[in-house]
Amino acid sequence: MKHFNGRDLNSLDEEDIQNYLQVLTKKELSKSSLNTAINAIKFYYEVVMGMPNRFYKIDRPRKDQKLPEVLSKEEIVNIIKHTNNIKHKCILSLLYSAGLRRGELINLKINDIDSKRMVIRVNKGKGNKDRITLLSTNVLCDLRTYFKEWKPKTYLFEGQNESQYSAKSIENILKNAAKKAGIKKRVTPHMLRHSFGTHLLEKGVDLRQIQVLMGHHSSKTTEIYTHVAVNTFAVIKNLLD
Repeated sequence: MKHFNGRDLNSLDEEDIQNYLQVLTKKELSKSSLNTAINAIKFYYEVVMGMPNRFYKIDRPRKDQKLPEVLSKEEIVNIIKHTNNIKHKCILSLLYSAGLRRGELINLKINDIDSKRMVIRVNKGKGNKDRITLLSTNVLCDLRTYFKEWKPKTYLFEGQNESQYSAKSIENILKNAAKKAGIKKRVTPHMLRHSFGTHLLEKGVDLRQIQVLMGHHSSKTTEIYTHVAVNTFAVIKNLLD
C-alpha cells in the first residue's frame, strides 16, 4: 500500500506485483523474506479478498541448495578430547553419537536414557515428533561418571537452580573445544548432527534407518548426505593419479 501510494489494490496486475518484488530484490532481502512477501500478497488477494489464484504466475526465488558442513570422525574425537570436564564431554559426545539437535539435547531428561535397550528417547523433537536414537556404550560409561559427579535432578544437563542448560552454553563449549583442538573452521552444534548422518551413510547404514534415527520428516532431507559422503569416491581413480 505504501509502495503504490493510494492506488486501489484491486487494480494491480501481475506485472505490478513483479515490479514491486523487483524493488524488494534490489534491497537485498533474503529469499525467505521475499517468499514471505509473496505469501502475504497471495493471502490478501486469495483469502481476504476471495480471489483464488489471482497471482499464481508469480515466480518465487529458489532456495539455495547448500551442502551440509561435515567434520571428520578424527576431528570430532579431537574436539571431544579438548573439553574442560566430563559434563562438557558428555554434551558434545551425545550431539554427535546420537545425532541430536541442540534443542533436543537441552530437553533430555534423566529417564530418557535407556541403558537396558541402549537407546535414547527424544521427546517432542522437531515437528513435535518423538523418536528413538542410538546410545553409545562409551558415552553411557561417561554419563554414569558425570551423573555421580554432577547429580542432575530432572534434566540430564542442568544449569543454575536445576534449570535447563542454555543453548548458548553448548555453543560456547563446542567453540572453545574446537579452538583448543586446532580446528580452524567455524564449528556449530548442528555440524555434529550432520557428521552423524554422513558417517552412518559412509559405514553403509541404510538411508531409511538414518532418516528414522535423525527424525527427518522427508527422505529428501536425509538424501543430502549422499552428496557429502566420501566412501563412494574411494573406488574412483583420480584423473591425475
